[in-house]
Amino acid sequence: MRALRCALVLLLAGGASAEELPVVRGSLVGSAPGDARRLVVLADAPLAGRVEVRDAAGRRVARIAPEELPARWGSIPRHYLVDASTVREVGRYELVIGRGRQATRHPFEVKERPYAGLADALLAFVRQQRCGYNPFLDQVCHALDGRTAYGPRPAGTYLDARGGWHDAGDQLKYLLTSSTSTAHLLLAHRFAPAAFADTHDALGRPQAPNGLPDVLDEARHGLEWMLKLHPAPDELYHQVADDRDHAGWRLPHDDRVDYGWGPGRERVVYFADGQPQGLREHRSASDGLANLAGRYAATMALGFEAFRERDPAFAARCLQAAREVYALGQARPGVQQGNSYGAPYRYGEESWTDDMAWGAAELHRVTGEAAYAEDAARHARAFGAGGWWAIDRPGHYQHYPFFAYGHHALHESAAPDLRRELEGFYRAGLAATAGRAARNPYGMAAPFAWCSNNFATALATQALLLDRMTGIREARALALVHVEWLLGRNPWGTSMFTGLPAAGPFPTDVHLSTTSLTKRPVVGGLVDGPVYRDVFETLKGVRLSRPDPFARFQGEAVYHDDLADYSTNEPTLDGTAAAILLFALLEG
Repeated sequence: MRALRCALVLLLAGGASAEELPVVRGSLVGSAPGDARRLVVLADAPLAGRVEVRDAAGRRVARIAPEELPARWGSIPRHYLVDASTVREVGRYELVIGRGRQATRHPFEVKERPYAGLADALLAFVRQQRCGYNPFLDQVCHALDGRTAYGPRPAGTYLDARGGWHDAGDQLKYLLTSSTSTAHLLLAHRFAPAAFADTHDALGRPQAPNGLPDVLDEARHGLEWMLKLHPAPDELYHQVADDRDHAGWRLPHDDRVDYGWGPGRERVVYFADGQPQGLREHRSASDGLANLAGRYAATMALGFEAFRERDPAFAARCLQAAREVYALGQARPGVQQGNSYGAPYRYGEESWTDDMAWGAAELHRVTGEAAYAEDAARHARAFGAGGWWAIDRPGHYQHYPFFAYGHHALHESAAPDLRRELEGFYRAGLAATAGRAARNPYGMAAPFAWCSNNFATALATQALLLDRMTGIREARALALVHVEWLLGRNPWGTSMFTGLPAAGPFPTDVHLSTTSLTKRPVVGGLVDGPVYRDVFETLKGVRLSRPDPFARFQGEAVYHDDLADYSTNEPTLDGTAAAILLFALLEG
């Protein structure tokens, strides 16, 4: 029975080659009664007449005239929009195109809470990324992390950097992404505490409730690792390991890479000194550390808020670390980028005022100190509507963490004039994406740069936050276009989350050693998502391991459910954590 189910899932996920036009693309989890239901029909020939919506009993409940869209995608000659928003009663329906046995039938649902349970489900992937004790594998990995490079301590000094999360399909650990991920988990709980269950213990083991929502167990795992990276008031470390990790497919506890202290022993821990770094020819363009310091401070302030009553001593450590590291950012404006060793790819973040605004706003929230509010306003105005919004081809993590959460964090305590400025920054960023949205039939406004799903998640999150700040319902509609892109309303008709929804289709052959080598699936990982075709063709080491079942549906961007394609099909820690926040906003 298990083998049959796996075969059916694989057929669903890889069955694009058997699809005959017309086909319909829409959200695989359904939509709420009051939200738009805008399905996209891909066709070879003109659609004749109206299409029908039938209920579960086969009764016709609507006839809809399809609207042909001017935008095209790839080799598909015609795209139509079918707006079924008038179908508002909760239930299961079919969109029927044509008549008789030749009719195309597409099921969809109207649900009271279509996104219920998704935020909590995605935690399974985050737990699977744990370093140290890994509950998915029931193994301990990287127990000797690590030895220092750069900084005040002699090179090779042991520093306890155990714990945290592996970043993606590799086994590196970055403060750059882990701080954001931890913050997003804490914010998700703030916005929707009822969305998260308590079924795991602090180590991430199942069927072991411990009185703490699982999202806070996972956030604390991140906070404790971050505290280790700040062992003294004037020290901050930012990365464990580097691309020497990319030395073959292996499970984390079988890691035998040699960083200079013997195979499988200590890995390098990089100090954040605000200077260009790189132990070989590829050096970063670092010129400060305020990006990391601002996010670190914001995350620790959020940790203080979450644990101040649950564990006052731990909360006090978080607040002290937030103050100290924020001060490091004040002293060293600029960015600390990720480090590479033998490969040219790194996290090339270039913005930092957004991070300092966020850190100051969260510190003001928990301390009430006016100086933090003044700093937050100054940095927020300096960043403004900055970021990737108007850029078609942003660099890899050039504008991270993809949207300025500090604008929302500051908004609730700001004076009316500043509130209007902050709302304007969010509106201007979203408006700058409209040109891209008009170029494809799906209204996808994010660029198809590497990690495009992270851009789509950020766009949807910023739009939902703007809705909360202003009540602009158009902002929610824009958000849902991108939520539904992630959940099947895209050219390939697939969810971008492993294992979700359970009926599929979803990615099954992802670039992740833990699932590939164990043959055990994991629920909830958000894959990188489609990239411009020329990006896929020029990245080093990226390829396909078999004929592409999605070939008919490729366009200006390509997506492959193929283990060998690390550019579109690798699940990431920070993308998944950002999606947890997004789904929590939709629930809360």
